[in-house]
Amino acid sequence: MSEELLLTLLNSTPMINGVRTDILALDIDDQATLRAGRDLIQAVVRGDLPPSALAPLLEGVASHPSITEDGRLAWTVHASKARALLVRVISAWDEVRRTRPGRLRPCANDDCTLFLLDRSRSNSARWCSMATCGNKLKARRHYRRTRHQASSHTGDL
Repeated sequence: MSEELLLTLLNSTPMINGVRTDILALDIDDQATLRAGRDLIQAVVRGDLPPSALAPLLEGVASHPSITEDGRLAWTVHASKARALLVRVISAWDEVRRTRPGRLRPCANDDCTLFLLDRSRSNSARWCSMATCGNKLKARRHYRRTRHQASSHTGDL
């Protein structure tokens, strides 16, 4: 659940017709805070900013433990809806980073703005989607390779 929330927020700025588009459609009171937090988290996951850049998103947030009806420990975050959601996303990011280092990363397609959580055994996934980004990049490489081979053969004549 938390991983899906993390990926949903990270992937809320896809490229549509070559334009980075904000598709964040959550019913949250403070959309500006949520968008600013999302942009910071994206920059941290890309490696453009250090993890400490997320600290301001946690300032002034309080969390209290309680026991649920089924006997589990639960933490209640006391903050605006946007800040509480960002705390959950940062918590999910931290959990993934600690338990599966290197598995959360940007898509290897430079024209893509999405992120992936590599769940493969070999940790070799490179694209957010094989059907879109992976296929496009493989097709481009094949086209360049066959075009290069064709041009080198015409020079032999």
